[in-house]
Amino acid sequence: MRTRLRTRSRIRTRRRRRTRSALYGLLAGLLMLGAGLLGTGLLSATPAAAADNGTWGVFPTPPAGAAMTDRAYFFHQGEAGSTVTDSATILNSSDKELTFQVFATDAVNTPVGGAFALLPVETGPKDVGTWIALPPQTATTVTVPPKGRKDIPFTVKVPADATPGDHVGGIVALNTAVEGVQKEGKVQVGVKRSVGARLYFRVPGPVTPGLSVEDVKVDRAAPLLPWVKKARAKVTYTLVNRGNVVVEPKVRVSAEGLFGRTVLDRPARELKLVLLPGQRIVLAEDWADAPQLDRVTVDITAGAAAYPDLSAGSAAAFLAVPWPALGAVLVLAGAAIAWWVLRRRRRTGAEDAEPTPDLAEAR
Repeated sequence: MRTRLRTRSRIRTRRRRRTRSALYGLLAGLLMLGAGLLGTGLLSATPAAAADNGTWGVFPTPPAGAAMTDRAYFFHQGEAGSTVTDSATILNSSDKELTFQVFATDAVNTPVGGAFALLPVETGPKDVGTWIALPPQTATTVTVPPKGRKDIPFTVKVPADATPGDHVGGIVALNTAVEGVQKEGKVQVGVKRSVGARLYFRVPGPVTPGLSVEDVKVDRAAPLLPWVKKARAKVTYTLVNRGNVVVEPKVRVSAEGLFGRTVLDRPARELKLVLLPGQRIVLAEDWADAPQLDRVTVDITAGAAAYPDLSAGSAAAFLAVPWPALGAVLVLAGAAIAWWVLRRRRRTGAEDAEPTPDLAEAR
């Protein structure tokens, strides 16, 4: 009987050791995988032509005999205190008479994407738009006959305290007819179309091109199962023109992973937009095959072909981790630990409840 008891005890001891070894091996493997994940790191627009929407257009008035599109924009230069004269032409290509409200205003870049835009009539200009004087008759409306044109002379009087550099605005023709209706909340608003011709005016003096890259951010979207599908990311950044002249920026996007590995390298390219002085725009780059397990630093470098010495850059780092997979590892580890503890308690309880053999009867 003693031999049986000893044999049974030895068998239980060997089973416990095998079970513990298997559990320790499983936990070690899971923890090594988790440690490996943790140790790696928790980880627009083309140059515009003369303004024309197909129904009417606004152009710099061409010389006699020249084509209407001889000049795409107004380009002028004048010292502070000087006066410059020119003329804008409204061309009506439609078969009906059109009536316009004509006004001068400032130009801006749209905050997202950086498209060139002229301020609407309800927003008063503060820069070159205030320098432009239109004929008195344009204070109300201007009517252009079908297939006809209307020339509107104007003057640009440069203030005595005008700052050197580029000042950008335009001459706008706003159709007084309501061409559509859109809802803004509970209110329906009539839609009117406008077309404008750009006006670039430079005041001589020190030219200071300036450009900065700010607020680089990376938004990453990873698949539920890593490496089954590609991870995607979107890199957003802000370009700011801190100089006094217009800049046509070009941007290079690159990224490095651990140990200096290149994981993204997009050569510098022209953005096909004009960034105006004092303007800031938000741009985005889609990254279709972003890293799934890495520590990545994204670098944005900006410059301009017209100013070879102009360069700016900024960077942002992010941790690429397959969080669903890591979560699954941790859940499995927790489940394995709970199973091992529960099994151990049950075995201990069973041993404590086992009756002690009667040695006298065994004899």
